[in-house]
Amino acid sequence: MSLPKGDGSIAGGGERRGRRLWSDDEKRRIVAETFADGASVSIVARRHDLNANMLFTWRRAFSTAASTGTASAETFMPAVIGPEAIPATSPAPPTPAGRMEIALTGGDRVIVAADVDAAALARVVKVLSRR
Repeated sequence: MSLPKGDGSIAGGGERRGRRLWSDDEKRRIVAETFADGASVSIVARRHDLNANMLFTWRRAFSTAASTGTASAETFMPAVIGPEAIPATSPAPPTPAGRMEIALTGGDRVIVAADVDAAALARVVKVLSRR
C-alpha cells in the first residue's frame, strides 16, 4: 500500500508533517529557554511544536558535549580542596562546656561530648592516628 500523491494530506483531514531539521544553534537556543527561572520543559516544547522527550534528549546531549569540551557552553572552575585549605595553626573554635577536643598530630581534630563511650572513642582515635 502506498500513500496517496498530491497535496500531502492524510485521510481523515490531518495534514502530513515531515521531520523538522533543527540546527545546533536553534537547539541550543531552545534548550537555554528551559533553564530560565520558572521555565517548564513541556511548555517550551509545546511552544516550539516538539516532543518534551526530544527536548530532554537535547539537554542531555548538550550537557555531555559541554562536559567533554566539544560544545561552547558555560564552564565552571573546579574546586580544589587540599591540606593547605585549612592551615594547621588555625585557631580552634571555642569548645562548649561538657565537650572535649582532641587534636591529632596529622591535623585531625575529634570533638566529643562528655558522655562519649570511651571504647568507641579509643577506636576512632586509633584509626585516625594511623593515617
